[in-house]
Amino acid sequence: MKIINTLKDNEYNFTKISEIREIARCVLLNDEKEVALLKIDGYDDDFGLRDYYELPGGGVEKGESLKDALKREMIEETGYKIKNIREIGTVIDYYNSIERENHNNYFLAYIDIFQGTKYTKLEQELISKLLFVKLDDAINIFEKMTNGKIARLVKRRELPILKIAKEMIEKGDISL
Repeated sequence: MKIINTLKDNEYNFTKISEIREIARCVLLNDEKEVALLKIDGYDDDFGLRDYYELPGGGVEKGESLKDALKREMIEETGYKIKNIREIGTVIDYYNSIERENHNNYFLAYIDIFQGTKYTKLEQELISKLLFVKLDDAINIFEKMTNGKIARLVKRRELPILKIAKEMIEKGDISL
């Protein structure tokens, strides 16, 4: 997959990378071409108080392909099977505080059949809601998102992806 960006962590001092994590994330559209956003709220840890939005997705498990991980994560976090999957690209980012390099592999897809969410215990604590908003509104949400430590990292990672997805949709690179 094409590398879109590499983002350094300016929030925490670099010591070393102990783990490289492959992640599958999605700009997930409903039939009205609204984008799924997860509201991350109220969880306080080493990254600070969580109060931001992010695109759904998560880590690739051992033996899993990126697309299989994407399909599993979309059911877990949004409750939807997905269809018409297109690659967007990869954003590499670093979380120095946990010594991790993330390879965020982004896809564009449409919702299909609703099956119900399957949150992990941590996701139950982190995710306060799933909402669908117009793509321009999603871009605006990310542009205006607070710049807390973790929020700033998420914003830098996902805002360019939303803009690329908008271009792809406008060019007709994805359809129902």
